[in-house]
Amino acid sequence: MIKLYQFHPSGNCYKVRLVLHQLGIPFEVREMDLLNGATRTPEFKALNANGRVPIVELEPGVFLAESNAIITYFAEGTPLIPTDKLERARMFQWMFFEQYSHEPYVAVARAWLSFFGIPQGKERELEERIQKGYAALDVMEEELKKRPFFVGHQYSLADVALYAYTHVAAEGHFDLSRYRAIPAWFERVQAQPRHLRITDPAPVAR
Repeated sequence: MIKLYQFHPSGNCYKVRLVLHQLGIPFEVREMDLLNGATRTPEFKALNANGRVPIVELEPGVFLAESNAIITYFAEGTPLIPTDKLERARMFQWMFFEQYSHEPYVAVARAWLSFFGIPQGKERELEERIQKGYAALDVMEEELKKRPFFVGHQYSLADVALYAYTHVAAEGHFDLSRYRAIPAWFERVQAQPRHLRITDPAPVAR
């Protein structure tokens, strides 16, 4: 049985739950208490030296880390990954954008403001992160004015990756009411078969 080590509110962990559920792949959850340093212990770092979640145990002793790598592994050969060479590359383009231009700002602002508190002396940095988060959201808004999903006309891992933190961006004090295309895209993502909300408990493995 696949084991997912996670912190439930994390958007990166949510990506993995969502893809596994949509693909009908059973899994078990191991919840990690990030607030009390559960991923910084020697025992956890033996599983992932980077000391972060999510990681999955694919089989006894075989681990895979990094959310976008994990969802790519499970989605290989499914409609979540385009078969066309260019569209597949564009999917990765948006997944790289999510990790480099979106997640460090939208996700970190949310984490500081909703879960962990603003680190001492980081108030100005928070404002900078919010500004850069809006810059990423502006890029997304312009793209979604052109097409229903980020890769052509089909829901893909690019949408999973970007939806995870964008749809809860208000928890990082981002005002999503200034956008029109992004909320409409939320509705299209949520209409996909076997959609799972970030607040939903992990499905019970059978």
